[in-house]
Amino acid sequence: MTSNYDFFTRLARLLNSGQARSVILCGNIYDLQWDGTQYVPLNSFLLEKTKTPGLIPLVYELNGPIRIDDAALGKLRGAWVEWKSGVDANTLALQDLQSKGSKLEFFQQEFDRHLQSATGNPTLALELLRQLTICSRASLRENLLIIVEAADMLLPEAGSLASLNDRQLHRISIVHDWFGDPEFVEGNDSVVLLAESRTLIHSRISRMPQVLSVDVPAPSLEHRVAYIQHYLESKTPTPKLWSTPEALGECTAGLSIQALRQMLAGAAYTGDPLTADSVFTKVEEFIRTQLGDDVVDFKKPEHSLEDVVGFTKLKEFLGRELIPRFRAKGAKALPGAAVAGAIGSGKTFIFEAVAAELDLPVLVLKNIRSQWFGQTDVIFERLRRVLDALEKVVIFVDEADTQFGRVDANAHETERRLTGKIQAMMSDPMLRGRVLWLLMTARIHLLSPDIRRPGRVGDLIIPVLDPEGEDRQAFIEWVLQGIDIKSPGEQTKEAFIEELDQSVLEENYSAAAFASLRSLLKAIEPDSWEAVRAAIHDQIPPAIGATREYQTLQALLNCTRRSLLPDPNITDETREGWQKRIHQLELQGIR
Repeated sequence: MTSNYDFFTRLARLLNSGQARSVILCGNIYDLQWDGTQYVPLNSFLLEKTKTPGLIPLVYELNGPIRIDDAALGKLRGAWVEWKSGVDANTLALQDLQSKGSKLEFFQQEFDRHLQSATGNPTLALELLRQLTICSRASLRENLLIIVEAADMLLPEAGSLASLNDRQLHRISIVHDWFGDPEFVEGNDSVVLLAESRTLIHSRISRMPQVLSVDVPAPSLEHRVAYIQHYLESKTPTPKLWSTPEALGECTAGLSIQALRQMLAGAAYTGDPLTADSVFTKVEEFIRTQLGDDVVDFKKPEHSLEDVVGFTKLKEFLGRELIPRFRAKGAKALPGAAVAGAIGSGKTFIFEAVAAELDLPVLVLKNIRSQWFGQTDVIFERLRRVLDALEKVVIFVDEADTQFGRVDANAHETERRLTGKIQAMMSDPMLRGRVLWLLMTARIHLLSPDIRRPGRVGDLIIPVLDPEGEDRQAFIEWVLQGIDIKSPGEQTKEAFIEELDQSVLEENYSAAAFASLRSLLKAIEPDSWEAVRAAIHDQIPPAIGATREYQTLQALLNCTRRSLLPDPNITDETREGWQKRIHQLELQGIR
């Protein structure tokens, strides 16, 4: 059974070295940890792991008491008496014998009264804890370790001080003075604030240089396997596994120990064997719960590249380079790809098929911005913890230009910060080969240049163009599949396809236009080529030709592979011609 936690090692190093006396412990703080004998909540884990001579731990719970064991309580009460009276408790007791009043009893009752008044009163509790650290420096032989739960509720980040009530402002003032006190910083007492995210604690506190933070990550494979083995050995009845605990541990990447316990307990109760599919479903449900249904979704594409009509050249490239590099690890791995092309060109359908070929979890990023202040950063941190836990995952982002905003001076601070974090994650060496980004956009020019640079998705920007030549004929044949022509007349199907190829060429049909035409023909069930011709003639393309031309030119201009262009031997003059045409369209108001 492993009890080694890197986050605790980092926390202990910060406190023992004196680098910081105030630390925010954030991240996966609501999970269970192994303390050497059992799995316990984080605060109990910290109390067990910090049982050392000369250290007195205190735990403050929101709307609860300041918890301290009886032996330590007696020491702290005695130190309070000595600090307040200027002499130790024994000397004060002798002085009381020689006088009429009892100062010893007065100061002891004062201490107990303060301790009792702090229960359910966060402002008084924080001030008392601050006073106790002053008392400790003056009179206590031991050092204090103060653990404050739900620090984000005690000291909430609300955007501006004006939006906080008087009590919240008072608490922020107390803690700011406390952590900024040079004597506290140079002393031996320590405070650990527990919060899911550093950004949820008011910036007056979280941005203090004296305050450092330590992240509690999602459980690693080693810790998940250790918990599964512990559960199987200690619980009756035991759940039935389809394989080994190690295999189950690998499949549960992304789950917390709490979620893993719930899954094992449920399987043990029902007696139904755990399967790989049921475990993956549990992982998906847990990640959705953590991030929110409006933030992410899991995609399970049912179609493969074989189901993609046309795009011969592109599919050959995907099989030859993209998919092998997505499957690779280390330096050979590709961090991601941006897919550009006009609306209706088939980008999403093609690359959903790529995701299916990879046979990896596909996380669809829908919206990681929140309307609530500070929640965007929290959502991102949860996403990062999930990605760190998963072995390998594809992040699929449709309409990427709207998902990832700008980083210029006109952008909102939250938008700049979010985009900056996403960019850093794309180029993070620790995630290379594990997190694969697929960004779909019809407006590649609106995607941040920092995202489009090499080392991120700029390593590979793929244009998806309207079908031409043999690919266009393949689409026409696909459109006509399943149509039963009872009165062919003198025209053969091959001749009609040739005729249709010429008319489609003039209209510049996209993949979406072909799909729409196929749906129409299936609905009306024409029985003659003339009826097919009439149905096609009845269709009028929407007035989006200029917009699609603009988007196609941007896709060509941003493409990073000559082999993916219609003419691999592209010249600078041709590219300049694209730019001139783009400028002309922009003068017409096309963007």
